[in-house]
Amino acid sequence: MDRSEKEQLVSSLRQGLTESTLVIVAHQTGLTVTEVSDLRRQMREAGAQYKVAKNTLARLAVAGTPNESVTSLLSGPTALAYSKDPVAAAKVSIKFANDNEKFKVIGGVLDGKILTSKEIETLSKLPSLDELRAKIIAIISTPATRVAGIMQAPAGQLARVFSAYGNKA
Repeated sequence: MDRSEKEQLVSSLRQGLTESTLVIVAHQTGLTVTEVSDLRRQMREAGAQYKVAKNTLARLAVAGTPNESVTSLLSGPTALAYSKDPVAAAKVSIKFANDNEKFKVIGGVLDGKILTSKEIETLSKLPSLDELRAKIIAIISTPATRVAGIMQAPAGQLARVFSAYGNKA
């Protein structure tokens, strides 16, 4: 990898890490290409990204960003998972780590605060932003649905009464 490729990698990684709320550091030793491709696909589907980068390049990428404190976790064969949604990357990383012994979550950073692997596991159990939005919409729309049902009930009852009288005659 020449200097210009490294600069391009650092700039794209910096952009992704700057926009992210959550950054997870994981050790991945011995993963096959198929396993890594599967993990990347799962991350993309969840709205997260997964990058394997040398620790020196990752340190350069996070320097001066809100997630700069992640540098203390960068040692060994590391990979970075990050997302704007504070739960998406955690859910996929923990699920993949539970299914694969070669992938281990070391820690992470959430809005500048360092998290342990246990805290990331707890975070992964929370509902995602999309799930929370769906629940809020359901809560808000339920009363309106009930009101509409109540408003229609008297008209339906009158129609049934008129129908019953019509059938008698």
